[in-house]
Amino acid sequence: MMTNSKSPAEIASEEALAKLYQVIDDNQCFRLEAGAGAGKTYSLIKALQYLIDKKEVSFLRKNQRIACITYTNTAKEEIEDRVDYNPVIYADTIHAFSWSFISSFQKNIREFIPTISEKWEKRIEEAGGLKNQEVKYDLGYPKATENEILLHHDDVIKIMVHLLTKEKFKRLLTNRFPIILIDEYQDTNIDLADSILNQLINSDYDVIIGLFGDHWQKIYGSNVCGLIEDENIIEIGKNANFRSEKNIVELLNRMRPELPQKEKDPNSVGDIVVFHTNNFSGTRRTGSHWNGDLPVELSKESVQKVKQILTASGWIFDFENTKILMLTNNVLAEEQGYQNLASVFRDSDDYLKMNDHYIRFFIEVLEPVCRAFNNKEYGKMFSALNSKTIKLNNQNDKSTWNSNLNQLIETRKSGTIADVITLLKTTVRPRLSPKVEEKESKFDRIKQLEEVPEEDKSFISKIEKLKDVNYEEVINLFEYLNKNTPFSTKHGVKGKEFNNVLVIAGRGWNQYNWDEFLTWHNTAIPSGRESAYERNRNLFYVCCSRPKKRLAVLFTQELSSNSLDTLTNWFGVDNIKALTF
Repeated sequence: MMTNSKSPAEIASEEALAKLYQVIDDNQCFRLEAGAGAGKTYSLIKALQYLIDKKEVSFLRKNQRIACITYTNTAKEEIEDRVDYNPVIYADTIHAFSWSFISSFQKNIREFIPTISEKWEKRIEEAGGLKNQEVKYDLGYPKATENEILLHHDDVIKIMVHLLTKEKFKRLLTNRFPIILIDEYQDTNIDLADSILNQLINSDYDVIIGLFGDHWQKIYGSNVCGLIEDENIIEIGKNANFRSEKNIVELLNRMRPELPQKEKDPNSVGDIVVFHTNNFSGTRRTGSHWNGDLPVELSKESVQKVKQILTASGWIFDFENTKILMLTNNVLAEEQGYQNLASVFRDSDDYLKMNDHYIRFFIEVLEPVCRAFNNKEYGKMFSALNSKTIKLNNQNDKSTWNSNLNQLIETRKSGTIADVITLLKTTVRPRLSPKVEEKESKFDRIKQLEEVPEEDKSFISKIEKLKDVNYEEVINLFEYLNKNTPFSTKHGVKGKEFNNVLVIAGRGWNQYNWDEFLTWHNTAIPSGRESAYERNRNLFYVCCSRPKKRLAVLFTQELSSNSLDTLTNWFGVDNIKALTF
């Protein structure tokens, strides 16, 4: 039985906080590495509260603030709320923080913009060259005219990186923000991370840079930094896990021995089990994305078998208790109701990881806007639009928005993708993303020609096929991504927790091969494949660290003996089960 004494996780958490406070007192840059379930946000808030107690009076007197950089508006709002909106804390997203400081450097920005890309060079040329245009960053739609230059989101980061090389800029930045804390540091743009390291941390400026995150939870994109380490960064490991029961924590420790965690309740148990399909003696699938996986019907059958076995052992498969994470594309799109949409794309990553710009706009903007509007959650709606510039000044403005969005919702249900895009071009509520606008402009321009040029035929064919699909399939894809895959930036599972988690690991994404990853872990990572290993490892770790009580993993992909050895070392020989066929 647990007593009233502190738990192992609480003791480990207090030890990490003591080290953190000491590093702050010593004016040193630091990195707090907090594994899954460790309570990273709690440590960040405690650090901010400690800094408020120590610095608030002197900082406000000198017009200085403590910056806390986040990567979502939700995180920003949570931080502001938990420090009671203290004026010494400036919390904002990386783009908003960067723009708030660089926007006054108009001349430097104007001179740099044409060097960002050939597109910007052309835009400036078509606008009549650089004059005295005001540079703005509102909606993220790039544009240049005689009077103003509008920046894209990515441009803000590139400009920030550029200005960090300027001594005057760095001096003003560090005078204004002597302490800068970065939440989820591993998701920082790689060029910006390099610039922060080289221009601020490894410098003579009196600035504390504090990094909070976990490089094993870097699962989004290839242009983010992951681990940041340097002799001038003090590393603090937070060896606690407040989420998972003991057996799951011990599994994570065997996967990651360099950051061992202590569980909250040493008397807890927790269930872990792995199912594999190596007993299947028939012909498996072939092809670079599918090689070694079960045939589709048998894959579905194996999932059902596992669910039956787990149900018999006490699992409850409903949304309140259990999450199924699909690390495979072996579940038929036909079953999910987006088969025609899937057939448009040669690579499933285009729609499942939203590499296609149309799909990204639909999933990240259009669907959240429509759902928020339907639920009368207007704050969420404008947050999804990512704009603070939209004003509803009078009743006519509100009526127009209301009419346009009601029309959009009906068109979504009954029309094609072409119908939805045509409507949005007319109402501009919401406005198409810059990338989609660009593709639409190209599509319309080519379609006006008497004959489509040979080099543009595949582009035109793909867009036409996409537009012919009923938009309802996009809605079905949105539902699927929301419920079953951790690959979506806004709707994934990173940071989430569930009572029970079933992970289905198979093939279908060219970026992931679980047998290779497990084999390399037990042997050696081939030269040049380190990033592939890390990509697979991180996603597998994130998924295995979601459950509180029960974790099960099903591999529909055939596993090598080395892979099975890896899993045996992690899960234990008694927890490796072979499905029969």
